[in-house]
Amino acid sequence: MRSVRTRPDKFKELRGLRRYFSAFAVALAGLALLAGCAQLPSRQATRSPASAQPLARLEIAPAGTADKASALLIAAEFALQDNDVAKAAQDYADAAALSRDPAVAKRALQLAIAARETSGAQQLLSRWQALGAGRSETAAIRAQLAMLHGDRAEAEREFGILLADGGIDAWKTFTAALLAARDKALAGRVLEDLATTDRMPPRENVWVALSQLGEHLGRHGFARKLAEAAVRRFGGADAIRWYASLELSTGDRAGATAMYAKGVAAHPRNAALRLGYSALLGDEHKYGEALRVLANGPQTPATWSARVAFAVRARNDAALRQLYAELAHAPLEQRADNAFLLGQLAELLHHDRQAIDWYGKVDPDSQHGFDAQVRSALLLDKTGKPAEAHAVAVELQEDYADDPDSLRTAYELDAQLYAQRGDHGRAVATYDRALAALPEDPALTYDRGVEEANAGDTNAALRDFRKVLAQKPEDVEAMNALGFTLADADRDLPEAARLLRKALAAKPDAAAVMDSWGWLQYRLGHLGEAESYLKRAWAAQHDPDIGVHLGEVLWKLGQQEHAREVFARVRKLDPHNPSLRHAERRLHP
Repeated sequence: MRSVRTRPDKFKELRGLRRYFSAFAVALAGLALLAGCAQLPSRQATRSPASAQPLARLEIAPAGTADKASALLIAAEFALQDNDVAKAAQDYADAAALSRDPAVAKRALQLAIAARETSGAQQLLSRWQALGAGRSETAAIRAQLAMLHGDRAEAEREFGILLADGGIDAWKTFTAALLAARDKALAGRVLEDLATTDRMPPRENVWVALSQLGEHLGRHGFARKLAEAAVRRFGGADAIRWYASLELSTGDRAGATAMYAKGVAAHPRNAALRLGYSALLGDEHKYGEALRVLANGPQTPATWSARVAFAVRARNDAALRQLYAELAHAPLEQRADNAFLLGQLAELLHHDRQAIDWYGKVDPDSQHGFDAQVRSALLLDKTGKPAEAHAVAVELQEDYADDPDSLRTAYELDAQLYAQRGDHGRAVATYDRALAALPEDPALTYDRGVEEANAGDTNAALRDFRKVLAQKPEDVEAMNALGFTLADADRDLPEAARLLRKALAAKPDAAAVMDSWGWLQYRLGHLGEAESYLKRAWAAQHDPDIGVHLGEVLWKLGQQEHAREVFARVRKLDPHNPSLRHAERRLHP
């Protein structure tokens, strides 16, 4: 059975640039209409009706009007917590009829609009005006009501009153209203009509945000035109990044690259521009140029990580050594912020003990705290401290007992530490404990099956692989594992053929699947087809177990010299590979 190795950590790949919302636009998107009421509190979205607060259902009979209004407001807020916007809107409307506080009427009106209760909104608007709301203050509400009725002209007239003073708050309210609009096409037309360069305030972040809103509403031409105008007028980093992302969205990589080059020349210290420009250069395999762009200017955790990633892609060991030396001697704060990256660099340079030291400096509660401890355990085992490695794995199991994904990884780590030393029995026992903590988990069941097969318990392995397939009938990995195990044990070969044929159809170029199919053909006596598939698998992935299978087939075909060459390569890759030892004992090469 091919062994399963611990999945290696990889440096995060630099991703292609995507359209983004600037901080200003995100702030606008998060605004609820006027007072944040157009959108319901997301933290309550999953609460079931059964969890409704008791107070929301109580019939309260206070002594006076003010008390009754207060009780209604309390009940309304509880209704909002339970995501019952209709009840909240009704309670606020009732409270507004009793209260002389204009803020209550305003809140009631906002909730009515959020609940699309347009019939009662007009009465609430009159109530708010009667309590002192001014004409400009009610303009946004009137515009939103017009939008709900599909009255574009009225909406634009009222929004025009709102925007007359040109203040930033008015533009925020306008943007939030269009973001919350039910009719996106209407919102896009209103945006184009009112967000003109002669009307908007002379602030780059407003122009960029409105361009982003246009893109969000499907007004691509408007978004591009406004972004281009923002670059011409302001030339700031945000405008350049946004315009470059629009270029990318239309497939114009050359235009985006040119825009980023212009931005970096104008703002050489801006890390976001340097990161964007270097990502495009990296996509063109211009790793040296990307490294130079990133090195020229202030360093952040993102620029350090990107520099390491490009050096790895370029297989530039000299650059990695230089980065390690540079970062290891950076100011204390930078070293602390980049302790995990320093650990990765030390690993890449085979400084295992230094890597353990760096990983030990990573805050356990930080983004990379869990991964740092996993890497530490692997390195402790590698440097001859298996007991300490297992202790770290057990501690992770205790610390992350309430986090299923991390808990699963902690058990997998513990099991694989045993497995890579050939102690498959303890690996199976570890997976038994894992499945007691995470019952019926398909990933753990699959992994246990692998270790059972490695331990020689074929029946147990087959049970686990069948269990995974019962849970996930289209799981190609489990299909392949079950088919291979049957073929390797020379059992139920027709079933193995059915499973592996399906796996091969799903992933015809996967080395593991080609290996399994080739090994099945060997068991069936089809040596020519076995050789063909195993050669393809070996070319795709120099996995030691694939090499052993290929070598054995070559030997049976009378190609002993070629088989010895493959076995020698396997021994170089994995000197203690058990499959190689077994094959050599059988064949006496």
